[in-house]
Amino acid sequence: MVKGKKMVTLALVDVIIIVCSYVLSYFVRYFNTEEFSHIVNLKDTLPWIILTYLGCFYLFRLYESLWSFAGTEEFLMGVIGCIAATTTVLGLQTLVIHSQLPRMIMALSGIFILIFSLGFRVSFRVARRTVIYLQGNNKGTFKRVMIVGAGEGARTVIGEMKKNPQHKYQPVVLIDDAPSKKNTSISGVKVLGSRQDIEVLAKKYSVDLILFAIPSACEEVKKEIIKICSNTKLEVKTLPGVKELIGTGLTLKQIRDVDVKDLLGREQIKLDHEGISEYLKGKRVLVTGGGGSIGSELCRQIAQFKPEELMILDIYENNAYDLQMELERKYPSLKLKVFIASVRDRKRLESIFQEHKPEVVFHAAAHKHVPLMEYNPTEAIKNNVFGTLNVAECADKYNVNKFVLISTDKAVNPTNIMGATKRMCEMIIQAQNKISNTEYVAVRFGNVLGSNGSVIPLFKKQIAEGGPLTVTNKNITRFFMLIPEAAQLVLQAGAYAKGGEIFVLDMGKPVRIYDLALDLIKLSGLEPHKDIKIEVTGLRPGEKLYEELLMAEEGLEKTGHDKIFVGQPTFSDMEELKSQFEELKIIINSEAQWKVADKVEKIVPTYVRKTEELVAAANVG
Repeated sequence: MVKGKKMVTLALVDVIIIVCSYVLSYFVRYFNTEEFSHIVNLKDTLPWIILTYLGCFYLFRLYESLWSFAGTEEFLMGVIGCIAATTTVLGLQTLVIHSQLPRMIMALSGIFILIFSLGFRVSFRVARRTVIYLQGNNKGTFKRVMIVGAGEGARTVIGEMKKNPQHKYQPVVLIDDAPSKKNTSISGVKVLGSRQDIEVLAKKYSVDLILFAIPSACEEVKKEIIKICSNTKLEVKTLPGVKELIGTGLTLKQIRDVDVKDLLGREQIKLDHEGISEYLKGKRVLVTGGGGSIGSELCRQIAQFKPEELMILDIYENNAYDLQMELERKYPSLKLKVFIASVRDRKRLESIFQEHKPEVVFHAAAHKHVPLMEYNPTEAIKNNVFGTLNVAECADKYNVNKFVLISTDKAVNPTNIMGATKRMCEMIIQAQNKISNTEYVAVRFGNVLGSNGSVIPLFKKQIAEGGPLTVTNKNITRFFMLIPEAAQLVLQAGAYAKGGEIFVLDMGKPVRIYDLALDLIKLSGLEPHKDIKIEVTGLRPGEKLYEELLMAEEGLEKTGHDKIFVGQPTFSDMEELKSQFEELKIIINSEAQWKVADKVEKIVPTYVRKTEELVAAANVG
């Protein structure tokens, strides 16, 4: 109804413009001459002229466009529509109607109609832009935005900001490192400097928000520029990368907060899809711990390779259910089964393996929280060690082709029970590989951003609560990678597996946790130590200052992927290992549980307990 009223109103205005244009043409051409008297001929000719113009305007959609938001395309359609209408009128007058109206008047009128009709329409856009400009000068209403990057991303986002004032963004300055772009402008916004000028220009133009708008930038460049932006203590946001934008089209809703992952500078992983597909496509795949951070991402990645059946096994039903709903929605043709079960329950595992016969197993189920496992060592051993032994032996018994253990850097020279149990898991799969037709391998990597128990969600929660952020030691470092990256590399390592190897993922450079805390505070537009404090609480039981990814005796060899390396097997005696485990089981089930750590030390020679005295010494250092 509203749209119809707008069309009728525009058509009435066009009628007035057409009449006035013809009258004006007579005044311009014949004023103070005898021919001016011929203006009376208009009363017979104007009706069909008006109908012709209105018809052409309708065909060229001059009554459909939202002229408040009109751009180049609408303007060109208006020009073409006016020219088409004038040409049609001249043609009809010559070939059909033979009116007494001079062709000069018709041509001149066509020019006036073009100017007035388009001028009237464009006035809506001018009025709207004027209102936005006046509102934008009110600093309390609109956020003044500095845009880093003067390419297509910036051009699109500036256009979106000006078309959508409800988002309350006002672009005021552009930054670009290309000298040729200096002092050029995009939609009235000038390029005034390079990355080195960000802090100065942010102050000069009273910027409220900095937007990184280079979707094609490599991760290292993005990391460097965002670091500079974070020093301004302003809110920093970013556009999605090129990969995220493919097939979608950029909108202001896609602008997101800068996260710590943007500061890691990790490049996109390139995978050998053919090699991965070879061992996953058309296969029955089981993921234990499938509802967890790594397990669930493994399931998402595996689903893309079209397995015959994907089986998710987890003890916690809520996560497993959420993942099930997600996968069923995204992959409706995927054959999916969810088992609520514990890897400790050998009988339940036997029934699942016997009935569903998985061909590939990814074992991600484990207790991973270091301090909690220090206080609950028997639970860590039951779940991690004996749970892994259960799954590994079922894989052998029911002829699984490939078994991939998800391990951790904490298994290298462990100083805590959790790390020691994961080293025992590695020993299990290396020894099992010697006596089985199944290919058993482990993949070892460090912390993943955003995983359950990760420090990043904790820091974000502490910032939201006003601080303080708690760091155990100023010098503590950790390796980090993104969850999708870790899952992809695990799948790739599985393709290289021949049996017995421990694959080590390239985690990049270790990151100081204290620096992560500083960066997160700055990215929130706050000032460390002033707005949010950082407290150093001291190392917790079993915690290292730094992590390692390889033991000295394992050696290191390259694989076909530049981010995956392989360490050679260092343990192979399953009979001896199971004998040790029987003794460990007796201790766990007895009342002499204080002997657990002593027994673990005998099984894992590289395990060195962090006593309270050692922890205190590290904290002093």
